[in-house]
Amino acid sequence: MSFTTAVAGLNAQSDKLNSAGNNIANSQTVGYKRSDVLFADVFAASRGIGVQVSGLRQDFSQGSIESTGRNLDLAISGEGFYRLERPTGEVGYSRNGEFGITSTGDIVNGQGDRLMGYGMDRGVTADTDDQQAFPFSNVLVGGAPQALNIPVDDIPARATTEVNALLNLDARAVSGQDLNTLELDGGDIDYHFSNNFTAYDSLGNAINVATYFERVGNSNQWNVTAVTDGVERGSFTLDFTQSGRLQTDANGVVTGVNGGAQSAVITGIPGGVDAEDLELELKFDGTTQFAADSLQKELNQDGFTSGALAGITVTETGVIQRNFTNGETRAAGQIALASFRNEEGLQSLGNNLWAATNSSGLENLGAPGTGRLGQIQAEAVEASNVDLARELVDTIVAQRAYQANSNTISTQDELLQTIINL
Repeated sequence: MSFTTAVAGLNAQSDKLNSAGNNIANSQTVGYKRSDVLFADVFAASRGIGVQVSGLRQDFSQGSIESTGRNLDLAISGEGFYRLERPTGEVGYSRNGEFGITSTGDIVNGQGDRLMGYGMDRGVTADTDDQQAFPFSNVLVGGAPQALNIPVDDIPARATTEVNALLNLDARAVSGQDLNTLELDGGDIDYHFSNNFTAYDSLGNAINVATYFERVGNSNQWNVTAVTDGVERGSFTLDFTQSGRLQTDANGVVTGVNGGAQSAVITGIPGGVDAEDLELELKFDGTTQFAADSLQKELNQDGFTSGALAGITVTETGVIQRNFTNGETRAAGQIALASFRNEEGLQSLGNNLWAATNSSGLENLGAPGTGRLGQIQAEAVEASNVDLARELVDTIVAQRAYQANSNTISTQDELLQTIINL
């Protein structure tokens, strides 16, 4: 009598129980992907002699996304793997997005593996007067992946050079009537409307700049005077068409500033102590002269004071944004995701980590949200894709199969004993 068939069945069902038990044990493991045992029959001389385990198949289907409220918990919604650099220098891949920051600014998982992606342009020489210099340069998307790091540098001040104002000046204003008067040491200024904004000098000092608008003559022209610290700094004109728009040329380019220019330049505005003087270019694209109350609709300027790092956020495309106390944001890098032609060919290394193999093929790196790669969902994690109900049913089925194979051995033992008794 042969017991090999039943023993093969016992061994195979034991592997099945181990796989189901491992899935159940990891049902709460972030980013875990369930695995299943594949069986194949065994033949010898056209006669079945049992079963064997032909392989272990991993299921890389999407797990549910669960919100955590923690800014460095990152879930991948869609395909792709995080690329991680292990302490040994080897590269691994994971779906577990539970990250933290070390004292040196590296983004790491619980095992100390560093998150990799596209860094900033380090080829630019650092220059405090150049906001595009490292560590405030642009991200080199598509470059060689590197371990991401969050610089703690304060963002330096930037002097205001350009101001964009969108206004409406009341077409009902009459030259010489209903004027307001500003008294200055160098002479009074009459005006129909005024507004002000904050500019910044080279050291980040706030400079209040006021502009006063007076309709002059019987034409659609307004005189504008800039004032800081109670001193007139310069003046220019705005010319409107009869339709209430700033004058433009045939190509739609503004020509209604200061008698034919696109913008007005005010120079010699004193900065703070030891700061450079300001030179402001004032633009009024979109400004109108309609019969409605004069008002400032929108105003933007490109300067800011210095700021310290206040925190970080991660966008859907994997860009790690540094948020500064002055309201500015700058990128610190972009997460790169890896995809594989055959995900099931990846080799499991434990700790929610996989390694590429010949079967999986080479990695294909890209930015989140491009091609077949999924997007990053911040403040969330991807739960295990284990279905407990399914695993429990599989466990019961494997248990019954194990018992049936055991009964086969018992039955063959009884038959063998009968033969011996003969």
